[in-house]
Amino acid sequence: MNIDKLAPIAAVIVAVIAVVFVGGVERIQGSGYVLDGNAQWFILVLMLIGLVHGLVSPVTDHASIAMIIVAALAFPWLSNTLDSIPVIGTYLNQFIDQFAIAIAGYAIAALINDVKSRIMAD
Repeated sequence: MNIDKLAPIAAVIVAVIAVVFVGGVERIQGSGYVLDGNAQWFILVLMLIGLVHGLVSPVTDHASIAMIIVAALAFPWLSNTLDSIPVIGTYLNQFIDQFAIAIAGYAIAALINDVKSRIMAD
């Protein structure tokens, strides 16, 4: 297996564990995430998964980079609508919020690679 398969699988597993055992990483509207208890470690692990995946397997297509950045911004915002689903809506919301942290790590790595390629260009 390569990193393009392992990183998303690892992100899903860590996000599910965080939802089940910690109760999710809560997002504060407009200011970030709640960093108390074990939630901070799940945020760190998810961010590192995204960063490593983005640095090891860089994206060079500008449309793909834009899609990744939009996904990192839009997933937490759109997942709030899942709270209206009875029984499992809050869990789906928390899962997508946490998966978006890994996507944000990937987006940061894509931006780092893009800036590096522009600076190092001949």
